[in-house]
Amino acid sequence: MTFVSNIYALFLLILLILYWSGVHLLAKNSAQKYQNFQLWLLLSASIFFYASLQWWYIPLLLAITLINFFLARTIEAQSKVGGKQAQNNQLSNQEWEQLQGFWNRRTTHLLWLGISLNVLLLVGFKYIPFILNSVAAPLNLSFVTQSANWIRDRLIAPLGLSFFTFECIAYLVDVYRGAPATRQLLQFTSYKLFFPKLISGPITRFHDFTSQPQISFDESIEGLWLIASGAVKKALLADNLAIYVDLCYGNLERAGSGDLWLATLAYGLQLYFDFSGYVDIVRGTALLFGFNLPENFDFPYFTISIADFWRRWHITLGNWLRNYLYFPLGGSRQGLGRTCLNLFIIMLIAGIWHGAAWGYVIWGALHGIALVIHRLTESLSKSWQWLASWWQSFFGILLAWILTQVMVFTSWVLFRLPNLGQATTVFQHYWNYAGDTQFAQKVYAEALGLQRYHVTLLIAALISSMSIIYFVQRGLKLQLNWTIKLILVPICLYCVWILAPEGGLPYIYFDF
Repeated sequence: MTFVSNIYALFLLILLILYWSGVHLLAKNSAQKYQNFQLWLLLSASIFFYASLQWWYIPLLLAITLINFFLARTIEAQSKVGGKQAQNNQLSNQEWEQLQGFWNRRTTHLLWLGISLNVLLLVGFKYIPFILNSVAAPLNLSFVTQSANWIRDRLIAPLGLSFFTFECIAYLVDVYRGAPATRQLLQFTSYKLFFPKLISGPITRFHDFTSQPQISFDESIEGLWLIASGAVKKALLADNLAIYVDLCYGNLERAGSGDLWLATLAYGLQLYFDFSGYVDIVRGTALLFGFNLPENFDFPYFTISIADFWRRWHITLGNWLRNYLYFPLGGSRQGLGRTCLNLFIIMLIAGIWHGAAWGYVIWGALHGIALVIHRLTESLSKSWQWLASWWQSFFGILLAWILTQVMVFTSWVLFRLPNLGQATTVFQHYWNYAGDTQFAQKVYAEALGLQRYHVTLLIAALISSMSIIYFVQRGLKLQLNWTIKLILVPICLYCVWILAPEGGLPYIYFDF
């Protein structure tokens, strides 16, 4: 079951009718019955949804949920016991400090146990073949390589495992830092397996998810609008761009320099529309059930620095990296050198998190280096007023935007082609490479029914439309009212039904 499908529309409609009609009836009798009905219904629907994709991993997800639930309760209990014992008036200051340190260490050990279990689970499913191949290649250990390939061919990671484990780690750390651990297993399980966000996020913290669900008329219209606009982004824009991208990147030796530059631009747009469209559908679905999930994108391709790009691209991942890695590493509190090292480390981890291939590692390293360069430039601008003034001028802003987007879009090549040999071919062929004379005929004329300049114009029109929307929403501060959104919802869904590529394509972030 995918979000852009008739079966999902039917599933969602039936679930919403049961959810709101049942809640309305039970709320009159008992608040507890109301809450239990809501949670059981969402949990059952989430298990059904995931079973339509990978039913054999449901016991594993439930086991992970149980382990993290009880670990969090144990961390909280150990912290409270330690606090009470340390407050004993008969203890001396030295004894108090020793006892407090003992309980703090026990709580910290429990936290590290939980983090280790979640990380090992992720490594076991996603990175064992990559690690074995990386060790075997320089040592020429053919039997290790064969074992790694055997594992890779037979072991398929659960969908959404990376997002699932990151949420578990965030919950454990939040409880360790003082947030209350829930006593309601049903509530925690419903949060962990909540079907809209289960597969590809956004990464949601448990304590932001526990408010009483409620929905207004405006929110219901907004939910429908998010679903419809997200479907347009995914099925009409991303999937059609994907056809061209696959044709170019699937014929690297035959594509010319112009084709590869156009494919690089198209893939950056495909990735944005695919993931942001998915998140829009997720947020719209959640909103119809009364839950307001966090935004994940905020016009990232209109940023003028790599730091601002990461504040507006995959926002929940950026927040997770900042709160649970960057700050614990020291953040920017220990000098410029340590700050740069911390930035590089978290982006390297972000690259590894995305996939088990050297392309992802280098992609993360490049973004880490870019963030370091930005931080150094920012530091110099504070010392040299003329430099700060120049970056704030029209030409400085334009250059900053160009540098940022060129870096982002070209690094996406490593994201699309994590095999270093293929990615290197793209970079080598960017300049003065004529390509195969038959490429244009096969790809543009026969496969797409267009000429290259037609594709160029369509991408230019798409970028221009994005610019207009950005100017209207961010410059003029204008938004569509609920009446227009309500009119556009059926139009958008009808266009998706008629014009979307047959069969549709899987979401890109399903792989992560």
